[in-house]
Amino acid sequence: MKRILLTILAVVTAGLAMAQAPLLLGKNHAMKRVGVEDRYLLLPVQEREEYAAIKVLANNQQVQALNVKLAVDHVDYYVPLDIERFGAGELLLDIFFHGDRRFTGAMKDFLCWKEMKQSNTFDTKNREKYRPVYHHTPVYGWMNDPNGMFYKDGVYHLFYQWNPYGSQWENMTWGHSTSRDLIHWTAQPTAIEADALGTIFSGSCVVDKQQDRVVAFYTSAGQSQTQSMAVSKDGGKTFEKFSGNPVLVSTEEDFRDPKVMWNDEVKRWIMVLAVGQEMHFYSSANLKDWKYESAFGKEYGCHDGVWECPDLMKLPVRGTDKQKWMLICNINPGGPFGGSATQYFIGDFDGHKFTCDHKDTRWMDYGKDHYATVTFDNAPEGRRIALAWMSNWQYANQVPTKQYRSANSVPRDLDLFEYNGQTYCGVTPSKELLSLRGKVVKTLPQAGEIVVDLKGSTEITLSNALGEQVVMVYDASKRTFSMDRTRTYASFSEAFPCVTTSPVYGDISQLRIFIDRCSIEAFDAEGRMAMTNLVFPSEPYNNIKVKGGKVTMYQIEN
Repeated sequence: MKRILLTILAVVTAGLAMAQAPLLLGKNHAMKRVGVEDRYLLLPVQEREEYAAIKVLANNQQVQALNVKLAVDHVDYYVPLDIERFGAGELLLDIFFHGDRRFTGAMKDFLCWKEMKQSNTFDTKNREKYRPVYHHTPVYGWMNDPNGMFYKDGVYHLFYQWNPYGSQWENMTWGHSTSRDLIHWTAQPTAIEADALGTIFSGSCVVDKQQDRVVAFYTSAGQSQTQSMAVSKDGGKTFEKFSGNPVLVSTEEDFRDPKVMWNDEVKRWIMVLAVGQEMHFYSSANLKDWKYESAFGKEYGCHDGVWECPDLMKLPVRGTDKQKWMLICNINPGGPFGGSATQYFIGDFDGHKFTCDHKDTRWMDYGKDHYATVTFDNAPEGRRIALAWMSNWQYANQVPTKQYRSANSVPRDLDLFEYNGQTYCGVTPSKELLSLRGKVVKTLPQAGEIVVDLKGSTEITLSNALGEQVVMVYDASKRTFSMDRTRTYASFSEAFPCVTTSPVYGDISQLRIFIDRCSIEAFDAEGRMAMTNLVFPSEPYNNIKVKGGKVTMYQIEN
């Protein structure tokens, strides 16, 4: 996968050590003067330490605040702070360490003072054996929810919750990547950064065709959660925050993740917000002034956790001339196998109120690593293309990578289908994935697509020489599909080993299974079942055994 981040290309060791001693102000408080000689200040990170709160001062004014796990006695990796942009000859770092000095030792002896470096370059070459080959990942740092996805002028834009200053959740910012084919992604400059209203939580973008602009909506996470907007007049490359932010406030504690769309039936913009364990609907004629319309959620679906990351869309029902509305609701915790997951509701929306046709809880994906699912605005051909965050909050901060953490799922097209008088969400691998199919191979590839033509009940086992394995079973009589990852590397979390099981709506004749270095995504080829699970084999699975089906394997080389 091609990964570019501006001019950040060379090696971290090119930096020069900063010899100036810190100014010690107490047991946990220090300052450090930094002469701006190069573009980046490379901050040494030690993940097991507590966060240090850093205020960056230029000319006696605070220009940035961030939290970093500064190294005490070991450096796991470095993160770059762009100091050149502040336009000052010297900066002052005001640092407060939250760690307990009984365990960390004396602050004057911390390794970070020696290991802070300056450099005009930063190494982004992959150093992780589990980094996916063909799934989107951040070049470095932590990533969670996909945000603000839209399509315009032949380009797909993916924004995402990003921590540029570490590989665990913190310092929420909108990272940005672009693609022309949903497969090959190019990293772009940071899109939206924290301000006095708070850090930047999840949200959405809309293509406003009347004014030829892209408008982003996001949650400003400060003392309270409020909704803000920013406008791009260059197709999503850069955004200017609205001077009247916030545009929407509430007394509710959990009030976030605005999803905005144009509703042609009522000729108004609609916003769906996750509010506690409900979804609230608002309408607007100008994207600035919002009117509360209604709430949905009580007595519907799963309520074991907080509702997050909504999406709302009208979808065709296969084989009919009907259309129905679908409301996506991500929840954490409360997933069918613990932690986070994506549920959905089928019904109708009249521009004011959503009504649901069913009382049962329905999951879009029955794996354990499919969350924060949302779709692209303005996608071509009227398609509803979804991406998910491929992880679970139970262990997302602990998975065995450090240069980066987390990937997105493969793109999936959403529609609806009927089965036994009920309407369900169809999830089909996007057609762009067919272009990844390389040569047919006989040996199980690290990155590939496995197509299995079924003859009834089927068992598929992926394994390696260490005895680690993943077993997938289609039970034709019970009409279920399951994936067992209890016999793979999982020492980083007791919540990781699991068997996930999905209902199957009808008979499966073909499975499409996408494997990458740390993930397995299994689909009914007709889009009636989806299951996404991470795996971290100590060495790659190199053997496949299939009982009850015919297998074809395609190498994927991105």
